[in-house]
Amino acid sequence: MFQLDNKIALVTGGGSGIGKAVALTFARQGATVHVLDVSTENAGKTVEEIKAAGGNASFHICDVTKQQEVVQVFQGIGKLDILVNNAGISNIGRADTTSEEDFDRVFQVNVKGVYNCLFAAIPLMKANGGGVILNLGSVAALVGLNDRFAYSTSKGAVHAMTLSVAKDYLQDNIRCNSISPARVHTPFVDGFLAKNYPGQEEEVFQKLSKTQPIGRMAEPEEIANLILYLCSDEASFITGTDYPIDGGFVKLNS
Repeated sequence: MFQLDNKIALVTGGGSGIGKAVALTFARQGATVHVLDVSTENAGKTVEEIKAAGGNASFHICDVTKQQEVVQVFQGIGKLDILVNNAGISNIGRADTTSEEDFDRVFQVNVKGVYNCLFAAIPLMKANGGGVILNLGSVAALVGLNDRFAYSTSKGAVHAMTLSVAKDYLQDNIRCNSISPARVHTPFVDGFLAKNYPGQEEEVFQKLSKTQPIGRMAEPEEIANLILYLCSDEASFITGTDYPIDGGFVKLNS
């Protein structure tokens, strides 16, 4: 089950964190994986790891906020069965403390970046007779979180885009779903703690971990396993749905 043999998959932000875990998981299950990232070093390491394990992968340096770049990369790939819109950034701030520059920056990556990839991928999938799109949402779009105004708003847009695409392309055999993770232990988290809480990293890490009722953060591989299912043929009856993967955060925190 959950094999992706003969499938061509593209993962944005595949150089680290959740995206890297997805790329590795897809390759292990037989897919040819295209890793998109802005970091040559990170993307290259992901591809090297996949090839060392006997998988098939290549990387493309691409800024998802630039539509022409995105379209060129996708057209160069040609055939596409699976798109995972994972690339994203976060921001700390409230409505009255978030600068216009930061608000625009978050939306350029988290909203326009997803749109650009949808714009480029859907014609390829239509020509291919169908495909699967998986968008990375967040629990921030489902519940109120402190100091996450721009990020929460951007992920709400991702959820809406997921529903729109799922509805519009039913007749083209294109499925589109999203997942909404709570906190995941990625290099981003470690960097955030080092920058904002020097000397208190472990203490704050434990505090953040315990905001999930299950008592810990998710590992990237756990998120990748859900994405694998939703992108596999075993999930062929699922579209237009968001899946929280949150250690009980949304339903059990009240």
